Amino acid sequence: MGSRMTKELVSAALTLALAQKRPEEGLILHSDRGSQYCSYDYQRQVAMAGLRGSMSRKGNCYDNAPMESFWGSLKNELVHHRSYKTRAEAQEEITEYIEIFYNR
Repeated sequence: MGSRMTKELVSAALTLALAQKRPEEGLILHSDRGSQYCSYDYQRQVAMAGLRGSMSRKGNCYDNAPMESFWGSLKNELVHHRSYKTRAEAQEEITEYIEIFYNR
């Protein structure tokens, strides 16, 4: 969890996901049109991993409604009701929430 959403951060996250999950070639990787996802380096990393990049249409959050819903749930159930003393504390709690959400 970084302090800013940079191409380096999303590249590191993709590297971690690829190492942990080892997806099959052709997996569709969906993102919004943030500059970090549109960067040449990130797009090259996606292609080199054998993934198919997919992006939302400009200004259309409904293209990825399940993920938008997840982030809304996380914020409503956890983040908006809490104050974190440190970034590490927030990261630990948010990571636990994500693990439980996806692996229950």
